[in-house]
Amino acid sequence: MSQASGGQSIETRTELTRPSSLLAKALGFREFTLFIIIIGFSLILSFLTPHFLTRANITTTAIGLAADGIIAVGMTVALVLGGFDLSVGSVMALSGVVAGSLYLGGMNIWLAAVIALGVGMLCGLINGYFIGHVGLNPFITTLGMMSIARGSSYVLTKGSPLSLAGISKSFKFLGGGRILGFPVMVLIYLVIVVIMDFAMRRSAAMRQVFYVGSNEKAAALSGINVSKVKTGVFFLTGTLAAITGILTLSRFTVAAPNAGMSAEMRAIAASVIGGASLRGGEGTVLGSVLGVILLALVNNALVLLNVSVYWQDLITGIILISAVLLDFLTHQSAYLTK
Repeated sequence: MSQASGGQSIETRTELTRPSSLLAKALGFREFTLFIIIIGFSLILSFLTPHFLTRANITTTAIGLAADGIIAVGMTVALVLGGFDLSVGSVMALSGVVAGSLYLGGMNIWLAAVIALGVGMLCGLINGYFIGHVGLNPFITTLGMMSIARGSSYVLTKGSPLSLAGISKSFKFLGGGRILGFPVMVLIYLVIVVIMDFAMRRSAAMRQVFYVGSNEKAAALSGINVSKVKTGVFFLTGTLAAITGILTLSRFTVAAPNAGMSAEMRAIAASVIGGASLRGGEGTVLGSVLGVILLALVNNALVLLNVSVYWQDLITGIILISAVLLDFLTHQSAYLTK
């Protein structure tokens, strides 16, 4: 049996953290607590401003959080692995810029989007190769890719956003269309959430990610191809970042080299708030969804209450540090022994 940090098996730790209530069958204790916080915060905000519960505000907030949410799904998997990907925001921008540049060069937008998706996948594979096979540190590797992808975006655009005038309505439908009144971008996010949540709970391949994140050496000794697992995880983060870039391009019809700024920080914050541990081996897609919703509500509150947007990153940082501190205090012995 693979052993988790501090001598606990993965199965034992799961039993210790599994709530006994019926509601906890759908929500873990951390997710349930976060759900209650979101409900309470929403009630308070609804009393503070009459604009919060309007359909326009809810729709705009939902579409806005979908982009961060897709990236956060990949980041959660990376954190479960015991790493993280600092390049996701830059890969998101690069994918949008590549698609936009090819379209302005005369290529069909759908073909351009496919190539842009391939670029994001390639970035993820490169990260995965150096981390999984060469053995480089995820921080250094993805930090380097962050600079490469962001720099490439500025080179391709010469530092100026590219406006995609006359883009097809079918492509714009991805980011701005609706099906039965629901924004397509939000529906795409929900589909990704459902697929990834099911995979992390039921897929044997995803279970290997938990094993590697809990105890890499034990996972290797049990026959798991650790290098392959790591490569696959970073391929996933790159792919989801590229999808986000393409959806953002569809929504705004502008390929901006500065798109996705601080997206990696928001994704890490949402994932950690949702229960993912920086020491690896823990995390859920549902938790990342709730984390994204909480951060979106905080930012929405600042806007509705006419607080300067410059406070957003500051408050997000405070929330992130608080979540990391909570995770450290909860698993202090495991941190010290890992």
